[in-house]
Amino acid sequence: MAERARVGSGAPWEASVGYSRAVRVGHHVVVAGTTATAPDGTVFCPGDAHGQALAVLEIIERALARVGASMADVVRTRVYLVRIEDFDAVGRAHGSVFGEIRPASTMMQVAGLVDPAHLVEIEVDAIVDDTAE
Repeated sequence: MAERARVGSGAPWEASVGYSRAVRVGHHVVVAGTTATAPDGTVFCPGDAHGQALAVLEIIERALARVGASMADVVRTRVYLVRIEDFDAVGRAHGSVFGEIRPASTMMQVAGLVDPAHLVEIEVDAIVDDTAE
């Protein structure tokens, strides 16, 4: 059985809800739905979907790195928007990171997220090809 590696980001809900920011099993990495939340619970870039998306992508990038993966390994993203009119702003942030990588992606509107200040939540799946190591 493949070893399981788990990392947290310090988000306040990880311990109380019982989940990890990222889990790697073998070549597969799954990053939980991620919002623009600091470890102290404050929300980065209130009211700014583009800024929140960039903050989310930075949190995801750090989580991937901690399990030996990178944004280049991402094969799928799921983007949840509270306001569908933020599609362009969040899409620009997504494209600034994934424009060359081009993972499969879904973007959808949801009724709300855990904190009303959250405008966007992103989760990713990655497959690490470490055969070259």
